[in-house]
Amino acid sequence: MKSILTVAIAAFLISGTLSAQHVNIGIKGGLNLYNVHTEDQDAGDIKPGFNLGLLGHIHLAKQWAFQPEVVFSVQGTKSSIGELDSKLNLNYVNVPLLIQYMFDNGFRIEAGPQIGFLASAKAKVGNEDAVDVKDNFKSVEFGVGAGLSYVHPPSGVGVDVRYNLGLTNITEDDDFVSTNQGFQIGLFYLFAHQ
Repeated sequence: MKSILTVAIAAFLISGTLSAQHVNIGIKGGLNLYNVHTEDQDAGDIKPGFNLGLLGHIHLAKQWAFQPEVVFSVQGTKSSIGELDSKLNLNYVNVPLLIQYMFDNGFRIEAGPQIGFLASAKAKVGNEDAVDVKDNFKSVEFGVGAGLSYVHPPSGVGVDVRYNLGLTNITEDDDFVSTNQGFQIGLFYLFAHQ
């Protein structure tokens, strides 16, 4: 896990040295509204969480940019079992690789693939202590994300809304297909924005 994370961070940092027209590095954070969709079962309730990370914004052409990110993301789902509440807490280090189309007024549309590395997985039922269930989940998941963002050009401050859809089964049991799905709403700041 550590070697995969090191490679992802190194790739992120190296991307900043690419000879592009303009490169920005930034920070981001915000609210997650995630769920785990499981085939042939009622969906659980949306579980709030948060995300926090780094982003690179690399201009490829006048209106096109590449935006790699490394983001710690608190995900999962919650539901009720009889009178007991249950929660599944899934923490990922996600690496989205987005292509953005930039409008002249600061708005952007974005889409691209995302790879997620499972950092921890814990289940909690009622008032019982949380139980480590990481062995029941795959260490890597693949998905796609799409969204809208706006950056205030002089300040480098922006807002971002994104939907992420998992494409691969996150459980080790291939007869029990589950995927991550969720919205992210957040703020970001680009350093030395021009």
